[in-house]
Amino acid sequence: MACAQQPPPQPPPQQKPASPQQPSNIPAAKGVGQPVDPNKYLIGPEDILGIEVWREAELSGIVAVRPDGKITRPLIGEVQAAGETPAQLTKELTDKFAVYINRPDVTVMVQEVRSKKYYIDGMVNKPGEFPLVTPTRVFEAISRAGGFQEWADKKHVRIVRNEGKDIFKFNYNEVTNGKHMEQNIELQNGDHIVVK
Repeated sequence: MACAQQPPPQPPPQQKPASPQQPSNIPAAKGVGQPVDPNKYLIGPEDILGIEVWREAELSGIVAVRPDGKITRPLIGEVQAAGETPAQLTKELTDKFAVYINRPDVTVMVQEVRSKKYYIDGMVNKPGEFPLVTPTRVFEAISRAGGFQEWADKKHVRIVRNEGKDIFKFNYNEVTNGKHMEQNIELQNGDHIVVK
């Protein structure tokens, strides 16, 4: 009878319905492309692309751009993706698929930016690597990193570019007071923001 009394406590099954909602939200977010301008953003190696060919499920899917800048698709083989905008790649894939399919309807979305990134090191709340999806300035980047830690030196932030060949200074206090706004430069791929 002691064994019969142990099974009844079943609150864990009620917690299970709550946990599936979290994982289901994650894929939904990943399925939406990142907010890049399809006419301006240049695809790069390691970027994750979503390719959709209307009514052709076997030709659609998620694909990573290889280090050589190419992707491989059924029917058409290798296609150069790096250096192209999503709009240009859409047209190229449409032209190539048109050899095999009548009036293909192709959509290319950047699912995840991995080829362009910047880094924030030091006394910020969330240091690390950040994707450079849209034009981003130093002030925005610090905000995305959760702002400064308590003892951070806000007056002497450095932006290191080109492996240390170029160093820019950023005084957070001046910029927040509307002074010397030229310090709030637009970040480039590979920039390191260093906060001491």
